[in-house]
Amino acid sequence: MFIQTQDTPNPNAVKFLPSRSIADKPEYFTSKKDAKNSFLARKILSIKGVEGVFFGHDFVTVSKNDEINWAILKSEVIMIMMDHFVSGLEPYDSIKAEEKKISNVPLSEIEKQIIEIIETKVRPAVAQDGGDIIYNSFEDGVVKLELKGACSGCPSSTITLKNGIESMLKYYIPEVKEVEAV
Repeated sequence: MFIQTQDTPNPNAVKFLPSRSIADKPEYFTSKKDAKNSFLARKILSIKGVEGVFFGHDFVTVSKNDEINWAILKSEVIMIMMDHFVSGLEPYDSIKAEEKKISNVPLSEIEKQIIEIIETKVRPAVAQDGGDIIYNSFEDGVVKLELKGACSGCPSSTITLKNGIESMLKYYIPEVKEVEAV
């Protein structure tokens, strides 16, 4: 098995590409408790200096603190991933016991338009950098988005959010006045 690595715009996050499917839905783990259904995520989170593990469709993004060097950390993560997958294990221990609950509140037409743009134009581009952006809410002209994976804590995420995503949403949807990270 060969696992490639790819730097991201966030110097504290690296994208690992194991040439196989990882997750049907993006998921971000910041603690072993969060990763209760993924032995792989728990193992990576147990490495000193690791602050987060993000599962994308076909990649894993690992976020670290400033105290550890990627030269050391990359090889540890690759070794854990290789051992895991060569052993025939899946990214998740079993079917997740509890899927995230989706609100039963109906979406407005504007919210549907916002979500459509995020899903078709924003998320695919952000996934290439090892991250994800999830719609949270829209109220009083303000779109709130969750930044995951490499996007979380990235120095350029504010620029991307304001100059890229906010500009795009304002262009297509005049009701949007501002975009914020939550």
